[in-house]
Amino acid sequence: MAKFELKLPKMGESVAEATITSWLKEVGETIEMDEPVVEIATDKVDSEVPSEVDGVLVERFFNVDDVVQVGQVIAIIETEGDDEPSKDPETNQVEVEETVVEQLEEAITIAKETVTPVVSSGNRFYSPLVKNIAKQEEISQEELDAISGTGKDGRVTKNDILNYVENRGSKLQTQQKVVKQIVAPVQNKIEAPIVDSQPSVSNGDDEIIEMTRMGKLIAHHMTESLQTSAHVQSFIEADVTRIWNWRNKVKDNFEKREGEKFTFTPIFMEVVAKALRDYPLLNISVQGDKIIKKKNIHLGMATALADGNLIVPVIKNADQLNLVGMAKQVNNLANKARNNQLSPDDIQGGTYTVTNVGSFGSIMGTPIINQPQVGILALGAIRKVPAVIETNEGDFIGIRYKMFLSHSYDHRVVNGALGGMFVKAVKDYLEAWDVHREI
Repeated sequence: MAKFELKLPKMGESVAEATITSWLKEVGETIEMDEPVVEIATDKVDSEVPSEVDGVLVERFFNVDDVVQVGQVIAIIETEGDDEPSKDPETNQVEVEETVVEQLEEAITIAKETVTPVVSSGNRFYSPLVKNIAKQEEISQEELDAISGTGKDGRVTKNDILNYVENRGSKLQTQQKVVKQIVAPVQNKIEAPIVDSQPSVSNGDDEIIEMTRMGKLIAHHMTESLQTSAHVQSFIEADVTRIWNWRNKVKDNFEKREGEKFTFTPIFMEVVAKALRDYPLLNISVQGDKIIKKKNIHLGMATALADGNLIVPVIKNADQLNLVGMAKQVNNLANKARNNQLSPDDIQGGTYTVTNVGSFGSIMGTPIINQPQVGILALGAIRKVPAVIETNEGDFIGIRYKMFLSHSYDHRVVNGALGGMFVKAVKDYLEAWDVHREI
């Protein structure tokens, strides 16, 4: 019999870890190749880890809610065949100890930058999830060390710390005031009055709704983006009458030929990709005091889900696609998003994002940048409006189809001129659309 090590696979260039959310197979159960073994969750997407072999699950190394690093062995599957070299327990123990050391070193680095850090101490290890909750709830190291853990080897689990938070009561309020009195002068460098935020009070007629996991992640990312980037906006109105009429002319034939609908989205995506080629300094990200200029144009496409949340699948190498290819990519990713079938790779690597606020009836918006990008374009609703039309014979009033483009960009690295010229380029491409174009 041979033993196969099932490892947490790489799930995108920016994903380094995942949380175990559910084991789909118990020890002793038979597993077929490509059959899901465990469900995992990252800060981007939920996914499953399939088996690469046929065999029997003989060992699991992690519990539900444990955080696993990419490349770590999460289970052992016994297969038919000759024995293959397998790491002995001592080797595995060394790897675990090295992982703990790395996590401790990371915690120490973070501790140097904070006033009241929480770290793994002594023989007690705290997962990144537990440490994040402790930080958000302002739980001190002393408090955390005193919590009784129900996990493996007495480890504090997510449920342990959440139960503790729920039962803290008045003790927590007292500690928060003490922490604020200590931290505020250090952060502000001046004496300032301490104002406690007022908690929301509900009565018997109110409904209390627990935020979903995705809702919590979105809230965190939005707040983090506003704290990271200096958001500024530029607005411009585009006349899309030529595009409106051209699409009406070609959409039926396209659907008959390709078996798919032809929406406005692939047109807008093509135009944005062209504008990014013209202004590559918007196809960048910021790392410390360095600017990373992206070679490829990967367009994020904000897509609404059935539960009201948004997810951003990515059209890879968007500037290399023709309009038919773009339409197929848009439709494919939108369908996968709505059916919860996106893979981690589908939402990784975006360099610029487009969101269609017009689909909800809004004429414009001020979108929040999708980190670590530096720009995002909101497309407003297309409206039929009276407009001044200039001709060689004079001006007259006519009915035109128009829309607002709202460009949010990071003012740390994108000045107003660049931000304005980029959205103006998008407008010019839209208004110069070739009405005789074949698709």
